[in-house]
Amino acid sequence: MNQTAISLSGLKKSFKDKEVLKGVDLEVQRGEIFALLGSNGAGKTTTVNILSTLIKADDGKAFICGFDVDRQPDQVRQCISLTGQFAALDGMLTGRENLTMIAKLRGVSNPAQVADQLLARFSLTEAANKRADQYSGGMKRRLDIAMSLIGTPEIIFLDEPTTGLDPEARIEVWDTIKELAHGGTTILLTTQYLDEAEQLADRIAILHGGKIIKTGTLTELKEMFPPAKMEYVEKQPSLEEIFLAIIGNKEVV
Repeated sequence: MNQTAISLSGLKKSFKDKEVLKGVDLEVQRGEIFALLGSNGAGKTTTVNILSTLIKADDGKAFICGFDVDRQPDQVRQCISLTGQFAALDGMLTGRENLTMIAKLRGVSNPAQVADQLLARFSLTEAANKRADQYSGGMKRRLDIAMSLIGTPEIIFLDEPTTGLDPEARIEVWDTIKELAHGGTTILLTTQYLDEAEQLADRIAILHGGKIIKTGTLTELKEMFPPAKMEYVEKQPSLEEIFLAIIGNKEVV
């Protein structure tokens, strides 16, 4: 069985006169959490939108679960789920109603049972009958991710999943993402939060200037950094220091 879940080669995309992606090459293996790290405007969301068939690339190739994103979009959509930067909930419906509606739209058998299972899995049972617009930020995001799991997709795209959340809510979402990965789901996570990539990712790619400039585990990226200085305690570089050194930018992201 092919262990590559996502494969990109020479992906390019421009909007009017602005070239956003200038030849992105990337591979994500099945069952890993892969973080696509970059500053605002680096092209992270554009990459995810191409992979999820929302927009077409100008050039290059992209494969999801072995299917050509450009030529086989229907098959690709069967394999994936996307959670964008803003929760895609109907605030007028309860948590249970949101889940049941998506289950019915996806043709899942026993939608009510699936909804109850997901509510329990994401610790939302007590809030199941509250309207979603009354949920906290962390609860909304957990419900959003629960909705994306209906139909058991092989790959989930999480596009800046903790933007705007308070620290407690971010940790809730992090725990959810780790749990999904333990269950074998492949996760492509885009983020501009360096600590988020450090906490979650099996591997990290840095997108800068329209291209992937470095890819590796956190340990591998740290090995590219100058050796740690021996003071009273050996000081290891943070991912923020590594990121800034790699892109050659001294401004804090």
